[in-house]
Amino acid sequence: MRRIIVILAFALFAAACAGNRSRPNGGTEVWTVASEMVDCIGVGPQKCLLIKPPGETRWQFLYGGISGFDYEPGFEYVISVHRIRVENPPMDASSVLYVLDRVISKERKDSEAIPDTSHMFE
Repeated sequence: MRRIIVILAFALFAAACAGNRSRPNGGTEVWTVASEMVDCIGVGPQKCLLIKPPGETRWQFLYGGISGFDYEPGFEYVISVHRIRVENPPMDASSVLYVLDRVISKERKDSEAIPDTSHMFE
């Protein structure tokens, strides 16, 4: 079953990439991913990855995850991701899909300046 899902995800990714080559929102970005996930509120309470896109100095919440990225707590990553615009996304979904291009580095460490989100659930 997992193999079928992986094949379908790859086919969707390939089709989306082929259709996005001329779109301004397509492309690849390099992000730093924090060594821990934090509590956040999207549609409801959930855990979010923390990322630093290019030029940013503060961590940002990533609510939707990264397709193909097998996150492991305790490691800070530098990754390359494809940004794919989703035409007509469902109401509660993002209009952008992030797909892992490659892991540039994976270092065991505690990321610095992780925001405290405990107040969100009081």
